[in-house]
Amino acid sequence: MGMRAVFPELAVDDIHGLAITRMPFPAKPGFVAHTDDVTAAMDRGREQGVDFTRQFTDFRPSVASQLRENLSVLRYAGALLPRPFSSVALDPDRVPVLLVPGFLSGDFAMAPMSDALRRVGHWTSPSGIAPNIGCTRVLADLLEGTLVAAAQTTGRRVAIVGWSRGGTLGKIIAIRRPELVSALITLGTPNTDPLAINPTLALQLQVLTRLTALGVPGLLGDDCLNGDCAAQVLEWLDADFPKDVSYVSAFSMTDAVIDWRACLDPAARHVEVESSHMAMGAEPAVIDLVRSLLIDIAPEAVTL
Repeated sequence: MGMRAVFPELAVDDIHGLAITRMPFPAKPGFVAHTDDVTAAMDRGREQGVDFTRQFTDFRPSVASQLRENLSVLRYAGALLPRPFSSVALDPDRVPVLLVPGFLSGDFAMAPMSDALRRVGHWTSPSGIAPNIGCTRVLADLLEGTLVAAAQTTGRRVAIVGWSRGGTLGKIIAIRRPELVSALITLGTPNTDPLAINPTLALQLQVLTRLTALGVPGLLGDDCLNGDCAAQVLEWLDADFPKDVSYVSAFSMTDAVIDWRACLDPAARHVEVESSHMAMGAEPAVIDLVRSLLIDIAPEAVTL
């Protein structure tokens, strides 16, 4: 069962071998109902020799755009305050969902998404990652355990919604355990190059690796960026994506944290949204998008 079967309402354009999705939803703030801008941007990039499946080391957003990113969080600060993350009884007509937060964040950041999904009957699970600053392989193992527990609890294949680095972890787990995953939705996730990031975030990564070198436990190290861990992660991300697991990658062309071009994973359908990176998991329009995609996924029983 492919993407078209699970999301039959999506209209897809094949642009340079990459599927860019025209959203079928009514025009509203936050949804981009066409892909002309995306197509033009990709064409301009290709004219300049950009390879959309390779590294984007030239990503240097303006100071103004980065300031807008930081200020965007203030709109949803109240909704992002830490609070208990609870689930609801399984609705037989709704697919269960595993929510995975982004870098430097924790499960509390996915609470607005969880609340919205539970209101329409989805069983949701936190990732168990708090905060998302550890070794990628260690976190992938942890998330796989959470996925297995969610599948055992619900008896269903689980949809994964991952924000930023959470989407990278989600893709790794979908590749490792496709029999337990029904769909993957990533939000601002640079899965063609996890290091297609702005200089500020790159500096934060350097701080973490130096702390690891000084003996601070639980943080990602240089091995996660340049060593065996990094090589293993790239091997997972480059592997063939399971054909029976649906994969949608949502991106924003105004993202000032990661290079939106790195979100154009050839294995995914791509949907443009209007959102900052740092508020994407709490942006009402993005939550509406996720809810609209999930609602048409038929739950599938799984036996462990």
